[in-house]
Amino acid sequence: MSITGVNFISYETSQNMLDLLEVNNRRYERVPLSSALGRVLGEDIVARFNDPQFPTASMDGYAVRYEDLELGELKVLGDNPAGHDEQRILSQGESIKTFTGSMMPEGSDTLIQIENVTFNEDKITINEMVEKANAVRPIGEGYKAGAILIERGEKIGFAEIGVMAGLNHVMVKVALRPRVAVIATGSEILDLGEPSDNPAQIRSSNNYTLAALFEQAGAEVVQLGTAPDNKDAIMQTFENALSCSDIIVSTGGVSVGDYDFVKDIIPRLGAEVIYKGVGIKPGRHIMVARRENKFILALPGFAYSSTVTGILYVLPLISKMLGKAAPYKIVAAKLQSDFKKRSRFTEFTACNIVVEDGEYFVNFKDKKVGSSAILTNMLHESALMLAGEEDKFLEAGTYVNVILLDTF
Repeated sequence: MSITGVNFISYETSQNMLDLLEVNNRRYERVPLSSALGRVLGEDIVARFNDPQFPTASMDGYAVRYEDLELGELKVLGDNPAGHDEQRILSQGESIKTFTGSMMPEGSDTLIQIENVTFNEDKITINEMVEKANAVRPIGEGYKAGAILIERGEKIGFAEIGVMAGLNHVMVKVALRPRVAVIATGSEILDLGEPSDNPAQIRSSNNYTLAALFEQAGAEVVQLGTAPDNKDAIMQTFENALSCSDIIVSTGGVSVGDYDFVKDIIPRLGAEVIYKGVGIKPGRHIMVARRENKFILALPGFAYSSTVTGILYVLPLISKMLGKAAPYKIVAAKLQSDFKKRSRFTEFTACNIVVEDGEYFVNFKDKKVGSSAILTNMLHESALMLAGEEDKFLEAGTYVNVILLDTF
């Protein structure tokens, strides 16, 4: 595929090449459990014991032998609070008051809850029967010893924290966060806080959008601000970035204009260009390069373009370095309205995702059609719909692939 002398590889080829890149994904550190939220697990979490380790009461009541309930009245031997190492053995006609989380006494097999009995002195009268094994958690109900509870590469959330706390994991092995340097290029770009006396200047948003995107995906971001359209200034900024990061991401300067210097500077840095130009919309002038074990990704300057290409090309590298199985989730969804492609490239269109009865649906309500600068199209829990090169007109009811943007 070629336009104005530029050869474009297909989206599928670009993703396959990205997937084949070797990265260092075995860098770990140990952090306190309380600091592990949001990190990516660096080892399998294996259960060292059964949960529970003994039959356990799941509510307050009286531990009994099921067959004794027919007696109608049982003697109460005393209390069995949670955490108590209960040693008594129940005999016929006996019960022990047992509380939520307590070990069930030996000989008992059922718990009858407090509201089903009447207590009088040292006896209970059975008012309402229960089934055998009622309110008793069996050994290993939660998990069995030796089971892998959380796999390496999983992102640690609140549930993972709770499970590891239950296993007494004081320190947790997590993947080292890849460092991503973000640079916005262009003399027209003003960083936040800089005064402007020229309405033609543009307030920088790309570097902040991408920094937030990469941090959300698990990276540590080095914010290098803006660089003017000056070869020496851009060269120095890139050298600084290479010295302190694993991935360098720039926006702007990769097209075919007179002031698009980034595409020329990257080879001068001694980097090998893996590819430049992919048949996608937006972002077809993207460049991916490598210098030793460092990666350079030069993205387009428009806000929507740089964000989409950041998702498609930077997040997979971050994911590989973290040891994650995938950078995001892709689902099949049904179009709720007709869709007409605007180009002959693979297109990524901001859309709304709706879930009804467990099925995903796509619509474009309130999404603006225009240039690749409309970042507001990605607000309000949007997703990205993929339409392939061969697609031209997709009828309502057609299934399409959609990248969910809340699964980083």
